[in-house]
Amino acid sequence: MKLLAIETSTEYCSVALWQDGAVTARSEMVGQKHSEVLLAMVDAVLKAAGCKIREVDGIAFGKGPGSFTGVRIACGVAQGLALGADVQVVGVCTLQALAEASGKDKVIAALDARMGELYLAAYQKDGDVWRTVMEPCLCKVAEAPEIEGEGWFGCGSGFAVSDALQRRYAFQMDGLDAHAVPQAAAVVRLAALEFEQGRAVDAALALPLYLRDKVALTTRERAA
Repeated sequence: MKLLAIETSTEYCSVALWQDGAVTARSEMVGQKHSEVLLAMVDAVLKAAGCKIREVDGIAFGKGPGSFTGVRIACGVAQGLALGADVQVVGVCTLQALAEASGKDKVIAALDARMGELYLAAYQKDGDVWRTVMEPCLCKVAEAPEIEGEGWFGCGSGFAVSDALQRRYAFQMDGLDAHAVPQAAAVVRLAALEFEQGRAVDAALALPLYLRDKVALTTRERAA
């Protein structure tokens, strides 16, 4: 099975190709230039693997939460490529992709949502399958849900922008990687299981995961 994955929910742009378990990937910090570099990156990864877009069996994308523009780009490009190649798609939660990339079995994943808020979730791995302990949510640090147990690993930019989040879970965490970002290599590994279990959908049904409709503070809110 050959699967292509794209991830653009943060300032990083990444592409990965899964070929029966072997992954070819590329990632660059591009700021807000995802739309300028993404298709060229897809082409480069496919060429490096000796694969053409019409040879892939499915396409995966980081569906969010994350940057509104970035998430829309990933979803839109995945839809376009899938329609052209006549294949189905799988959207993967960026917080679960963080957990997958961490190499740990108990993960608290947090991304900076701006405006003093976080995208937050927790996952535990049972064998090869991730179980959601805390559903992805949008919250302020002070309102971050409690998590039972110890031995957790924290990852993602949510821990970098707020020492308070680190303190909230400090006695439950054994480690932390505040610089981790969602990557296509993790997205494609998670998507492979979804495709194998028949949970892919038609490209027209691909949807982003926003968690929030409001994208900016008003002038009055910023002043406050």
